[in-house]
Amino acid sequence: MKFGICNLSLVAIRKSPDHCSEIVTQLIFGETFEIIEKENTWVNIKTHYDDYSGWIHHLQFLALDEFEFDEYKSKPKVLVSDSNSMLTDISSKKQVHLILGSCIPLPVGDKFSIGSLNFQFSGNYFTAINNKQEILQFAVQFMNAPYLWGGRTLYGVDCSGFTQMVYKLAGIFLPRDASQQAQYGESLSFLSEAEAGDLVFFDNETGNITHVGIIYDNQQIIHASGCVRIDMIDHNGIFNTELGKYTHSLRLIKRVL
Repeated sequence: MKFGICNLSLVAIRKSPDHCSEIVTQLIFGETFEIIEKENTWVNIKTHYDDYSGWIHHLQFLALDEFEFDEYKSKPKVLVSDSNSMLTDISSKKQVHLILGSCIPLPVGDKFSIGSLNFQFSGNYFTAINNKQEILQFAVQFMNAPYLWGGRTLYGVDCSGFTQMVYKLAGIFLPRDASQQAQYGESLSFLSEAEAGDLVFFDNETGNITHVGIIYDNQQIIHASGCVRIDMIDHNGIFNTELGKYTHSLRLIKRVL
């Protein structure tokens, strides 16, 4: 057993092999990974999408042999465009509710297979293309999603999980963490140069990048802080009008496209 795929709606990847360990990120249906090692009922994995490592429980994925993995990898993929979509395992009749951004092989009719499993799909999907114009369209779909450390979905998301997933939906790759995302793209000198969809990064007192958001317009940012929200931004940073103060200090502006 060398490869695996997330065959559930959502799976927590944890820092250590324990249900009480912190969530470092999440797998969404259709995302694949390499299995590094096993420890009791846990497996240490490395995700194929963003090379992120952590532990998942052995009952929360579908193992794929090399042939099954290569077959899955070769199929054209689409992304689920809403959270009302559903899969039914044709043999067992078990159902899986899919989340926005779930990855599935392009259905033939409404059916597709992964390894030995055959599914019937009900819902809507789209093919992600490299299109910056769609970034805000996807970003606003996350509005009011609660903040969750390690989260990547509408049901809980952290700041870099939000930007990564929004860009993924627009067909643009970003790594998982804010500090990693800050290494991508072209730096802009002034906020006045930024366009809707550009990334903005913020640092802490020691100069480490700890927060990221997306330019909404020339005076606003959409980001995950408490929940996904829109706040004012200027050359000092993010100003929260409800609190009446700056909450994040501006460090860097990046244009990935």
